[in-house]
Amino acid sequence: MSKIESALTGGKKLIAYLTAGYPDSETSYQQACAVCEVGVDILELGLPFSDPIADGPILQAAATKALANGMTPPKYFEFAKKVYVENQIPLVCLTYYNLILHYGLRKFAKSCVDSGVYGVIVPDLPYEHAQDFQNELKNVGCDFIYLISETTTNDRMKKICSLASGFIYVVSNLGTTGERKNLSQKNKKLLAEIRKHTKLPLALGFGIGSAKHVKQALNYGADAAIVGTAIVKLTDDTEKLKRFTKKLLDATK
Repeated sequence: MSKIESALTGGKKLIAYLTAGYPDSETSYQQACAVCEVGVDILELGLPFSDPIADGPILQAAATKALANGMTPPKYFEFAKKVYVENQIPLVCLTYYNLILHYGLRKFAKSCVDSGVYGVIVPDLPYEHAQDFQNELKNVGCDFIYLISETTTNDRMKKICSLASGFIYVVSNLGTTGERKNLSQKNKKLLAEIRKHTKLPLALGFGIGSAKHVKQALNYGADAAIVGTAIVKLTDDTEKLKRFTKKLLDATK
């Protein structure tokens, strides 16, 4: 069992997302440590890219600012290692394939595990083209995290589940990331369908922005809820961020 899968085993877990280097490197580090201190089970750290097609306006703006601050893959891995050494909570990297390809697949995979990053999410890399990178990750003990949404066909879902490790990222809403008012009950059916094909933890994300949503996600059958935009919105106030994250964690109880 991988570190990522182990961290989510047993269900009722919380994954928090932050963009590395936003609003600045030092504040970003303090906030990453803050949410880890509160008790999140996994920290998803975004490696910013100039054209993040899966991200809504708030995460796009965060990525743009982080890039302007000078965040690069080498600096990202230095940042991730510092966070991991301090907190010992498994990290997951969300980024886009252009950066990985330019950096080098094998080098990227090794840099991940050397930095405490034990899972990678690449929204623009479908399974048909992911095997080379997934193999490099597998060789060093790092998971390639696949996404499944309501538009994923049953055959494709079966294929993804057969290839997946760590956890399955279940997309709760179509479109880009960002808070929604309501969490659709259709997710209950989607989670149940995916569960037929895998024993891996299922983490529901995209649009989860409140303690109410976290509770709903877990009640629908998710093993973990992923909260990103709502957390990134609070990065101007670390104490407020900690209080909000605590509320999210209380909803998992």
